[in-house]
Amino acid sequence: MDVKVVDASAIGALVFAEPDAEKIAEELNGFILMAPHLLWFELASIGLKKIQIHPEQTRQILNAFYRAGSLLVETVDVNHSEIIELARDSGLTTYDASYLWLARHVGGTLFTLDRKLGNAAHSYGVL
Repeated sequence: MDVKVVDASAIGALVFAEPDAEKIAEELNGFILMAPHLLWFELASIGLKKIQIHPEQTRQILNAFYRAGSLLVETVDVNHSEIIELARDSGLTTYDASYLWLARHVGGTLFTLDRKLGNAAHSYGVL
């Protein structure tokens, strides 16, 4: 089975039922999903931002975040020294470079909704 490295933009859209959630779920179906451990910190940050914007939806947002734990996304360690170099060379943040590094490291493809990260993934041949 092929590996897709998923970033927080894609998983966040899925978890928090963004308009493209159903399409994202279809595109990820049948793949082994992987992400760096930082995925959960980024999802928590997305959840917090949503709560700050829509405090009346706090319970629904928290419930969606809790349910995200049941997603079959394998989180793994990454090589932070190599990520620094990749971030420098690609112009990405170290956070985004960690997803790109992982896709390259495992021979998978990167699934992201982030345009800058997607462009970098394309130039590195992992999109």
